[in-house]
Amino acid sequence: MRNIDLKSNGYPLVNSDEQLGRLVPSDPNAPIGDLWAQLKTQGYLWLRGFFPRQEIIGFRRRFFERMKPTGIVADDTDPSDGFYSGRRDPSGQSTKLLMELVRTAAYESFCLQPRLWGFYERLLGGDVYLHKRKIVRQTYPQDPKTTDAHYDLIYLRGGTDSVLSSWIPLGDVPLEMGGLTYLENSDAFGRKMEADFAAHSLAFSPKERLNAYNKNMSATGGIGKDLSALVSRYNTRWLVADYEAGDMVIHTSYMIHAATQNNSSEGRMRLSTDIRYQRIRDEIDARWQNHWTLDDML
Repeated sequence: MRNIDLKSNGYPLVNSDEQLGRLVPSDPNAPIGDLWAQLKTQGYLWLRGFFPRQEIIGFRRRFFERMKPTGIVADDTDPSDGFYSGRRDPSGQSTKLLMELVRTAAYESFCLQPRLWGFYERLLGGDVYLHKRKIVRQTYPQDPKTTDAHYDLIYLRGGTDSVLSSWIPLGDVPLEMGGLTYLENSDAFGRKMEADFAAHSLAFSPKERLNAYNKNMSATGGIGKDLSALVSRYNTRWLVADYEAGDMVIHTSYMIHAATQNNSSEGRMRLSTDIRYQRIRDEIDARWQNHWTLDDML
């Protein structure tokens, strides 16, 4: 592991073989049975080059072109680079534009392209459904606030536990820019935690049992902010990667993951999207059938 300082929510992640490992890449063209076996064993699939690179770069350019009026994109630069101007947007216009973007036909068609839903049909063995709540995340350089460690079922308890999440980096995301990190072998830990939660919530109302922020959970619904502490608790490692435009990572609803800080030395903003597919015949969490908003508490 090269010498890069990784942080999450202000907590350092020790750069050592005991704390950090590498994600294992998979070939998206491998036999689907082999990929399914890898997913069940690892809890994730890192599919290198799943999308054409220029398709992802084009989406990145489109996003930052539309963000130019907010002042967050550096002047006289190619929007596809996503260079940060150093100026935040106090007007809230960038939030408004972000909420508009996740409702556009261009973004919807990207998430529903045949390459993507066709892969999920083969992986899940039947017709599939794309959750309407889809998220685009734009991360400033040096912003200490990152996504806490969590497993997705915490926020998706109203549906099937077989839902799968796709995390798609919209541009190159080398280690220094952060991105998703996965707790090795943690699908089993997530299943145990969820079973313990269920056992301690028998007296809850149905609504409270579904709530990620009930009295049995943390204030954020997550598992923790200090990733090094979780390494000690579970005697495992965090897995990281140098992601490239065109990659996609799929993970199970129990796989514990988090984000690390964007420390781009070039001042590039990180951009990614996460979307969720499941079998159409499985139960669907009704709360995820609305467009994403920042205050939807999911």
